[in-house]
Amino acid sequence: MEEPPLPSPAPPPLPLLLLLARACSLVVFFLVLSWALTFKSSFHPQPQQPSLASSDVRLAYAVLHPVFMVIGFILITSEAILVHRWFPGSRNAKKSVHLWLQGLALACGIFGIWTKFSGIDGVVSNFYSLHSWMGIACISLFTAQWMMGFRSFWHRGEARSTRTKVLPWHIFLGLYTYGLAVATAETGLLEKQTFLQVGRDEARRRGSLESMVVNGLGLSLALLSGVVILTAVSPKRHSHSTKLIYSSPESKKT
Repeated sequence: MEEPPLPSPAPPPLPLLLLLARACSLVVFFLVLSWALTFKSSFHPQPQQPSLASSDVRLAYAVLHPVFMVIGFILITSEAILVHRWFPGSRNAKKSVHLWLQGLALACGIFGIWTKFSGIDGVVSNFYSLHSWMGIACISLFTAQWMMGFRSFWHRGEARSTRTKVLPWHIFLGLYTYGLAVATAETGLLEKQTFLQVGRDEARRRGSLESMVVNGLGLSLALLSGVVILTAVSPKRHSHSTKLIYSSPESKKT
């Protein structure tokens, strides 16, 4: 007689993961707003031609870029990924909310990139770093992913077998693009930290409150992405008795 297989380790409780994800999102939200509103002088560029109007426009673009890319793009995308785990209702209702949240995140991402590339310096002068290259790649993948999801949601003529084959790739590309967005934000924070430390004395470099805020934001984003991805890939919980019923020889005979 064969021994019954050992039960697989239970995934973390879903309510705990959702609570942790929301807590991380609130921390990220607070840190981004604190950074953008409290340390506006760090975002203020030095215009080549001194002008109050051009200076104010450049400052607005510089402040709005991290707000829309982190809060608008990453946090809304996080919520869209979690929709399938907490939103009540039918599967189609969940897919609909997921689709429109992703569309809102895409709009915020496009506007956030526009604030960076439509400034006085132009596109070419801002398209020089790894951060900018990763940002364009990320928003391009996200756009293609959303358009594929939009087409699949409104045009359901494809066979079920085709949708079943495409679904794993859709999930993989979605999580990969989300991870790429967080990685892009981290490179942007590192780039900003480098610019902030240029010209500062050693004491201000080590004990700057703004540096602590930026570092805390980077760590919070890393934790948030890990929790969101873990929640998305965690299998649904089933009781041990249910597993035995579906795996017992008697159930297979019937």
